[in-house]
Amino acid sequence: MSYLSRNFLSLTRTALSSARSLRQFSPVVASRRTFAPGLSSSSAFPNRGYATSSGEASTVDPALTRALDLLESGTRALEDGDLSKAAKLYRESVEAKETSEGWHNLGNCEYHLQNKVAAVEAWGKSIELQPSADAHTNLASAYVLDSPPKPALAIKHLTSALELSPEDPEIAFNLAAVLESTGQLEPSLTLYKKAQSGGIERAAQNVRNVSAKIIGERAKSQDTEGQK
Repeated sequence: MSYLSRNFLSLTRTALSSARSLRQFSPVVASRRTFAPGLSSSSAFPNRGYATSSGEASTVDPALTRALDLLESGTRALEDGDLSKAAKLYRESVEAKETSEGWHNLGNCEYHLQNKVAAVEAWGKSIELQPSADAHTNLASAYVLDSPPKPALAIKHLTSALELSPEDPEIAFNLAAVLESTGQLEPSLTLYKKAQSGGIERAAQNVRNVSAKIIGERAKSQDTEGQK
């Protein structure tokens, strides 16, 4: 098991860093891109909006308006560099009215505050309300970087993420890396090729490496059969 842990961390840390240096954190309302939890300003994601309240929301559900206002305040606190205040405001937001976005942002904050159990719980609640590839990839990242790492859970969540965003080459690359680390070479190769065709240049080297591993394993198997 120690062999798996060393190689798992080596492979997955390399894999995750290859895809936008760990997916950046950006507070969100509807669309998100955050493979765990690196902080950045909103400028990294110009097409991804923040929470905004509306007159319609106020008429239909005052609690939702309150939650969205707190979500906006949390985002402003985050932009000001006050992570603890942002977490507090996001927590108040989900207490006013649970939203997938509120739990998602709270999870990111908790992760950076080293509250990993709370982060995992928050991302899970976000998924319960509205499944998203980003929450699944954040959970996968947390399990990859856990001590000891939990590859089975990482694979589970990356698989779910890929089902939700089947054309995302970064998710394909990261899932391929975790599969490779656990010896699942054939599906890993398929996903590295998918990532390569999707524009992840680094995947080309992984395709060559895994192909060589598969050839080596086949040759070893043939030698073993021949000795029987």
